[in-house]
Amino acid sequence: MMDRRQLLNSAFGGITALLVSPRLSMSQQTLNRSVSLVPDVGTNVVVHATSDGLTLVDSGSPQFTTALMKELGTRHVRTVFNTHYHLENTGSNETLGQAGVKIIAHESTREWMATPYWVASEDRYQKARPKAAQPTETFYTSGSLKTASEQIDYGYLIEAHTSGDIYVFFRDSNVLVVGDVASPARDPELDYFTGAWIGGRVDAMDKLLKLSDDSTQFVPSYGPMMTRAEFKAERDMMSTIYDRTVDRVRAGESAQDMLKAGVMNGLARTFKDPAKFLYDVHKGLWAHHNKLAPNVV
Repeated sequence: MMDRRQLLNSAFGGITALLVSPRLSMSQQTLNRSVSLVPDVGTNVVVHATSDGLTLVDSGSPQFTTALMKELGTRHVRTVFNTHYHLENTGSNETLGQAGVKIIAHESTREWMATPYWVASEDRYQKARPKAAQPTETFYTSGSLKTASEQIDYGYLIEAHTSGDIYVFFRDSNVLVVGDVASPARDPELDYFTGAWIGGRVDAMDKLLKLSDDSTQFVPSYGPMMTRAEFKAERDMMSTIYDRTVDRVRAGESAQDMLKAGVMNGLARTFKDPAKFLYDVHKGLWAHHNKLAPNVV
């Protein structure tokens, strides 16, 4: 049995140590020879390993930073992508940024992290994140980078979960990281305050389906890896909810009216808090009323 020092010195030492170390109370999953999934750190952290170092997608919640850093070792991390600005996806950014790691995100994500903002659901202001936690490289539409073993493409998913969602596609491994644009294990969230809405979510999911094939592994921010068929099933559910709600919003119904009318009945799965979800759907549809129809009340 190799000891920890031997593992860290092996060609894929960083990732191997991550997979076998007992110090994190989670079950790591190997997606292929160079891409691994670390769940249960507030979000799914995807790790791509080469002999040159690690590339991460998202950095987990802040309460897991110490444990995660002990496993990864910041000297091994070269790049981290943030799929959006929420704290559970960016919690270790400051530690990584202070170590000189390049942080890539959409420009809207940087803006939300760099500016104090109002959290309507909690009736409070959120302070700006420290400079070290903020993205060091941003983009508007798409980009790519090449590692020793992987073509990594990334792109914007407009208004799907926040105003700054992105995907990260490990093309050679056929692993597509989609952030909170998919939500197989908890109620989907629409951060309407930033501009997210259900129409944007369906459009983003359609874009991801076009990027993928039947062998693609979809990785959400939270929950298990999804097959393309599972991802499409969630997309179809979102489209059904859109179809059931858009005319009701145009007619002036409230979220509670829609809930009582049964728009959440008969779906592929049940929601823990359908009233909250419909509230977000309703707010998002009104925010995008100019896209619905000319006869909005």
